[in-house]
Amino acid sequence: MKKVMVVEDEEFILQGILCINDWASMDMEVVHTAHNGKEALEKFREEPVDILLTDVEMPLMNGLELIGEIRKLSRRVRCLILSGYDEFEYARAALKMDVEEYILKPINEEQLDRALKQAAKHLDEMDKRNAVNLEAGLGWLQFLKGEGKEKEKKSFCEMLPPIEEQKILYPAIMKLDLDSLEEAEGISNILVKLQKKYRQVKPVYLSADVLLCLFYVEVEWTEEAVKAFFEEMQDVLESELGVMSFISMGDGLNSYEALPHAYGRMMGMLRYRLLTGYGRCMSEMDIRKKSTEDITMDASWLRKKILEKDQDGALQYVEELFMNCMEANTSLDGLYQIALKTILLLQDIKSEYHLNEAQSLKGISELMDRIYQAEDIFGIRAILMLEITAVITLLHTEDSQYTPVIREILSNIQKNYKEEFSLKVLSYKYHMNTSYLGQIFQKEVGCSFNQYLSNIKNEKAKELILNTNMKINDIAREVGYPDTSYFYRKFKQCYGVSPASLRNMKKY
Repeated sequence: MKKVMVVEDEEFILQGILCINDWASMDMEVVHTAHNGKEALEKFREEPVDILLTDVEMPLMNGLELIGEIRKLSRRVRCLILSGYDEFEYARAALKMDVEEYILKPINEEQLDRALKQAAKHLDEMDKRNAVNLEAGLGWLQFLKGEGKEKEKKSFCEMLPPIEEQKILYPAIMKLDLDSLEEAEGISNILVKLQKKYRQVKPVYLSADVLLCLFYVEVEWTEEAVKAFFEEMQDVLESELGVMSFISMGDGLNSYEALPHAYGRMMGMLRYRLLTGYGRCMSEMDIRKKSTEDITMDASWLRKKILEKDQDGALQYVEELFMNCMEANTSLDGLYQIALKTILLLQDIKSEYHLNEAQSLKGISELMDRIYQAEDIFGIRAILMLEITAVITLLHTEDSQYTPVIREILSNIQKNYKEEFSLKVLSYKYHMNTSYLGQIFQKEVGCSFNQYLSNIKNEKAKELILNTNMKINDIAREVGYPDTSYFYRKFKQCYGVSPASLRNMKKY
């Protein structure tokens, strides 16, 4: 059943529209009514409809402004306009906004009935075309992956529009950021936008977040010009639809037969999203320009900082290391080598200090799997910083050089970290001067009492974030942070990533 919204500022006309139609017989239901465009837009955002029937002249927001705003949210909805005789020319201008039909007042029951049925028919046709496009996408995937017999591949190529003489085909893979695709119909909005705005581009649906774009241009076009064109496409999608993307662009082709090989190359290039994030276009030429020299990593320096339990120093070194990678245009393989060296260094420390049994620490294989699946370079950095912090925290607890008082305090914190701890309370318990106890703790543990307590709470919070579905607010209270905003600040200071961002990394 199709959902309808009726927008009319005159109540008696609105009620008349609701009464003169047998909505159920047309497989329709009026789910919203409104008296002005602003009210209608708010209701559409809460629950979108299939068909919009709106007056033109209304207070706060007129019918044309309403249609313009709704078009930003959905291209699928069919719009019908109600117009008085003196507004006729005004309503005709709305036809440029993809309005289905305008209906003159006083409303003719038969005309309204016919217009509604026509709108429903167009919706059904659109849905069928979308279904066909999805099925065609499956055919495209088989062709691009080189599946099927040679005869079938040849027939597939013959069905495609010919590459004209003096023209060349530039293929590109567009990977969409699913987090910015808020509506289920977002992918169809992108296809419509590309088809309408860029006639020389053929977009092909491959999956929920991947499009193949075929760009047909004159041979005089340079690769730089083609890349600039794709970057403009990205800007339009981001500014008009709010959708971020990463594009991997192949070399120019003279025939479709070379497309499967180019597809494999372009899909591999999507990994470079790690270095740039979304919002970038990467060409084959860009890949060839990437540095083949690894950034020098001082493993002994990092090891020294970790064994000294200098968390700030160790994390700062990792931060600077990754900044150097970005500035030096490091290759993706070079970045993976740095990550692997860091993980191997941590593994050596775990073995040497018998930390391998700790459940909070990950093995080499699991860590590298997370690295390979990270969304960008910042995700890789966060994974390494999390593990370094975990190792340093365990080194604190495993240190056998503690005096009995400090060892007992550390044990109490591990068991009762949710409770209110302070040096003042502890100094009273152990009959020691507060300042002196703080100095001993700093000397033996390597950080202040408050920093150590914060590290333990954040370590416990990290485990809950990664291994449970508890809400962040509940986790904050669970580990002893009554103020959620304060928890966010302390957690990010500790791990370099917010609790919400860490939860998004669970898939790694």
